[in-house]
Amino acid sequence: MRPSGRQINEMRPVSIDVGITRHAEGSCLIRCGDTHVLCTASIDERVPPFLKNSGLGWVTAEYGMLPRATHTRMRREAKNGQSGRTQEIQRLIGRSLRAGIDRVALGERQITVDCDVIQADGGTRCAAITGGWVALRLAVNKLLDASEVTSDPITDHVAAVSCGIYAGSPILDLDYPEDSEAGVDGNFVMTGSGQMIEVQMSAEGSTFSLEQMQALLELADQGSKELVDAQRLATE
Repeated sequence: MRPSGRQINEMRPVSIDVGITRHAEGSCLIRCGDTHVLCTASIDERVPPFLKNSGLGWVTAEYGMLPRATHTRMRREAKNGQSGRTQEIQRLIGRSLRAGIDRVALGERQITVDCDVIQADGGTRCAAITGGWVALRLAVNKLLDASEVTSDPITDHVAAVSCGIYAGSPILDLDYPEDSEAGVDGNFVMTGSGQMIEVQMSAEGSTFSLEQMQALLELADQGSKELVDAQRLATE
């Protein structure tokens, strides 16, 4: 039995509200159970120096947690510098979102996706990727509406979900109580067409078999499809 009472293949309730902020070209608030992440996408008509005059666009991401997003207050990273965890997560978000972009069609401009965790209850990086895609989609829509790009640079949906082995059973969409005690923990990033972008898997307390890995992949595929449906509902 899961602490939440959910079935092993049951996601937490997911909602995505768009147009949350006034100034960003794209914004949304994604809620995956008690994990809430504010995602904004900002368009810059410049690219990093290594892409200047290349004709290629760029998508990057930044990630952070508000001091009281967790049970106890954390110190702001602005005071102490970014942790290795934060750097790793924002690189993951950027890599994931770029996998769904045609950088030639985007043109020589950069879109920065900021993901700020308001409340954390497990799966913050997955929620940031899923909500970050929605913010990116809305920002690109503005480029299309203004005829600043001639074809849609977004090639597919990008969504992410956690899966793991808890109390010996493969489960979908871990919340914090499950994540903190899971024997195996993984994050799966997938496209809307079911292609894999990245898998992060680790044995936290026990090893896992090929059969268990396959079960987790099947759960991730189901969860990703549900998240893509939520993305479509928010953006179409």
